[in-house]
Amino acid sequence: MIKSNNLALNLPLFICDLNFEILNMVEEKKENLLPRPPIVVVLGHIDHGKTTLLDFIRKTKVVEKEAGGITQHIGAYEIEKEGKKITFIDTPGHEAFSAMRARGARVADLAILVIDAGEGVKDQTKEVISYIRKSGLLTIAAFNKMDKPEANPEKVKRELAQEDILVESLGGKIPSIEISAKTGQNIEELLDLILLIAEMESFKGDFNKSAEGVVIEAYLDTQRGTTATLLIRDGILKASDIVGTNSTFGKIRVLEDFKGKQIEKALPSMPAIVLGFETVPQVGEKFKIYTDIESAQKNIEKKSKKREKGQVFMAEPGKRILNLILKTDVLGSLEAISDLLKNLPQDKILIRILKGEVGDINEVDVKLASLAKAKILGFRTKINPVARDLAEKERIRIINFEVIYELVQSVRQLMEKIVEPEIIRKELGRIKTLAVFRTDKNRQVVGGKVIEGEITRGSSIEVLRSILGGKGEQEGEKIGQGKLINLQKNKKDIERCQKGEECGILYEGSAKIEERDILKIYTEERRKGEL
Repeated sequence: MIKSNNLALNLPLFICDLNFEILNMVEEKKENLLPRPPIVVVLGHIDHGKTTLLDFIRKTKVVEKEAGGITQHIGAYEIEKEGKKITFIDTPGHEAFSAMRARGARVADLAILVIDAGEGVKDQTKEVISYIRKSGLLTIAAFNKMDKPEANPEKVKRELAQEDILVESLGGKIPSIEISAKTGQNIEELLDLILLIAEMESFKGDFNKSAEGVVIEAYLDTQRGTTATLLIRDGILKASDIVGTNSTFGKIRVLEDFKGKQIEKALPSMPAIVLGFETVPQVGEKFKIYTDIESAQKNIEKKSKKREKGQVFMAEPGKRILNLILKTDVLGSLEAISDLLKNLPQDKILIRILKGEVGDINEVDVKLASLAKAKILGFRTKINPVARDLAEKERIRIINFEVIYELVQSVRQLMEKIVEPEIIRKELGRIKTLAVFRTDKNRQVVGGKVIEGEITRGSSIEVLRSILGGKGEQEGEKIGQGKLINLQKNKKDIERCQKGEECGILYEGSAKIEERDILKIYTEERRKGEL
């Protein structure tokens, strides 16, 4: 009883001590949270100026001598304005960013929705808006190409309102700005707006823990080996860390900043180039740091989705197939293109990617293409000189592209060439044969009366043999077909003859026409095959 009373007396002090320790832990954790730069992604329709905007910012905000040293496939870069940094994700396009978000990767803090002020909201713009709405991304609407006379930002604002994107000038919460990525109009103001939003939102990162983040680019460098760009979402990445994703792992051999300069550590919001992965990681995968190689190996998901290097399937008998060999500059491009090709209609023609890899087009690719009767498609990649000579010798077609959209359109056109053309038959009329004037080897001159429709010179003819029976004369079975070479009326050439009129025709065909035969006149039009 006494012990219980003592415990009761001491309990408030115990709770106070516990609360004090918890508060200290919270305060200590808060001390680790420091401001980090905002991570910005530029999204929008393919031709509305995303790349031009990113290029303008990079060229004006990265020191010229440094800009020249930026690794080609970094996928992100940092700029500095008035002592404050901003990280821009420079993806190969909207499609590659789709590959990241398809894996649920939280990549950016803020999206710049770029819209051509003259063209307005397009289908791809609506797709981006849908993603922005679902992810809750902070957004700035940037009305681009304001240097053009057809620019009409007020019209674009109304179109955005129909998509539930209400800008501030219309009473909404989405800030908007009128820019020209070509002339640089209001680009400085756009950067100020990004920094203002970052200050208001107070983006912070933990500077006292191991790094975690997202793979935003990866490829196999022939000289340096597996190269990946990691975007640090939180924590600090060190040059000696063991890093792993769900598909691969490795000990960092080299750690570089976006300019290719070797560094010892990368801080939150920084893009960092990493050499050391065992294999090429997938774009959009999350990464984290492990204490040792064994832990990293154990934590790789055995059932993780492996990168597709081709489609293995059994085609239906008689179904046509377009075999492709796809070589790209980076893994992000390969995944984006593969996904887009899968979305093409394949009811009539199947697409089979025999080989999909990152790297230059080589002689092995050409030999495979020759054996499989495949087309070789390259995206921002080079052709090995030996491969080029072999391709010319084997008459293998290699097509190189710089724009994803153009590559996909080209594949669609290749598919349409394989599709059987559709034959459209148009019935014109009928002639009842009244007389046969002359018969040669495969030609006849006959006279008849148009009993239905209208006939024209150059049409096709089906010869139907009339049958005499209990119900009188009836149209019988088809005995052959041919061409209506010439058409005459009163011994004069004519182009057409109508119902009720008599005419003479020069017929060419295998079947011999007899009196009372019915000649069915028609035309056939070959329409290009469609998917």
